[in-house]
Amino acid sequence: MILPLIISSVISALAQIAFKDATKIGVITVFYYMTTTFLSTVIGILIVSSIHPGDPTLIHSFGEGTLDDTELSPLDTFLDQIRNMFPENIIQATFQQVQTEYIEVKTRVHKVSGVNDTDLGNMTEPVIMKPTLKYTNEMNVLGLIVFCTGFGVILSILGEQARLMINFFVVLDAIIMRWISALMWCYPIGILSLVCKNIVDIDNLTETAQALAMYVVTVICGLMIHSLLTLPLLYFIVTRESPFAFMTGMLQAIATAFGTASSGATLPVTFRSMEDNLKIDRRITRFVLPLGATITMDGTALYEAVAVIFIAQLHAIKLSVFDLLTISITTTVASIGSGSVPAGLDTIKIVLTTVGLPSRDIGLLMTVDWLLDRIRTSVNVLGDGFGAGIIHHMVKDSLQKSDEDELCKQIQANPSILDDIPSQIITVPNNEPPKDDDNPSNINKNDDEENSRKIGQQHMLLPHQPVGYRISRSASDYVIKNSDSLKKNSKNEQEKLALLAGNKEFTV
Repeated sequence: MILPLIISSVISALAQIAFKDATKIGVITVFYYMTTTFLSTVIGILIVSSIHPGDPTLIHSFGEGTLDDTELSPLDTFLDQIRNMFPENIIQATFQQVQTEYIEVKTRVHKVSGVNDTDLGNMTEPVIMKPTLKYTNEMNVLGLIVFCTGFGVILSILGEQARLMINFFVVLDAIIMRWISALMWCYPIGILSLVCKNIVDIDNLTETAQALAMYVVTVICGLMIHSLLTLPLLYFIVTRESPFAFMTGMLQAIATAFGTASSGATLPVTFRSMEDNLKIDRRITRFVLPLGATITMDGTALYEAVAVIFIAQLHAIKLSVFDLLTISITTTVASIGSGSVPAGLDTIKIVLTTVGLPSRDIGLLMTVDWLLDRIRTSVNVLGDGFGAGIIHHMVKDSLQKSDEDELCKQIQANPSILDDIPSQIITVPNNEPPKDDDNPSNINKNDDEENSRKIGQQHMLLPHQPVGYRISRSASDYVIKNSDSLKKNSKNEQEKLALLAGNKEFTV
């Protein structure tokens, strides 16, 4: 369900946002994710250097890992991400992505004059490692998001010309979410089964826990500091709202992330938590969250930084300040685009190779990765949620103003759309609840204007708040769907309804 969810959510969200607002949201999103990922890496380096969980005796008592080394470099990983951003075949991107692989190539030894056949036979053929591109059977989420982003932005630019296509993706998104909502009743059983399977697969749980206890504690401490201090503090500084109330609204998404160990699989629950519990604009969540599930891995970056330095400590290797800086930068880059699927040990090998550390000891970490993977995925999802909340706070006024401008353009192009307002759309004073028998024909116009003037003075601090009025249903939806059947109204009513349609706090 990840594939149709990403396609419908990203396109429908961006198609309903003005181009300038989409650009602003995109820039803020990338800056936020890069910042939090780098901060999590720094926290990981500081916490592992302070606790120093690496004990060289672990290698002798627990054995070395058997994971094969890799020849991949950070440059290879970076270039792979660029290639995946622009797939050659968008259909192929739904089930495969590009990855660099090094293969052995034997060079021929030609007979040279002066060398006899015996000596030539004793010579070993030199082997070189040649980089090649291969396709792995994993969905290219990054490429799909880039394609859907461009598709949605173009739909937004076309506007009314693409209204039919926009409505198609909006309805498709609603269908997918309704379908997923039904499937979510099976989530508890599936999550419990996944966790139990991982525990049963461990050969000697007690020995593993004793050998790597300090390593696990170090990673968990770093993740807790980032999720309970860094992210909430950043959210509070920007929004001046309680971050812990925000986290409460995300509990279901966090629990799902722990069970599935996948940011992508958690997306449907994250959408519901952000939109239903925290009232974040769906146009923001449908773009920010899929992008965050792909390129931002705060928990993964912190985990990788701790793992790399832990392996260095196992071999009693002293790391210089330059090495630590290299680790922080490389870890940040390697974690971006590492995928919304479980596991992140492969990216650790890249960082180890960069600083010249042995990668064979990664096998030691695999015994506890099933637990740490779930915790760091929960942190990843929490970071995505805080990002959506911060971005919503920063652009909500701009989105609201764009909605008002768009509706006003429709009114100016066809002033007749606001005449004969039906009885089901009723404006009432803000200090009175709506009544079933309210009808525009029964409301005294002079009384309305007086209430508007008095109540409007009490709401001077709300820039786009309707002057003394709220509405009993979504005026914007009604106007857009019934624009052909509505007729001309007075200028004051046009302006009033335009403000009401742009206001997000009307009563439905």
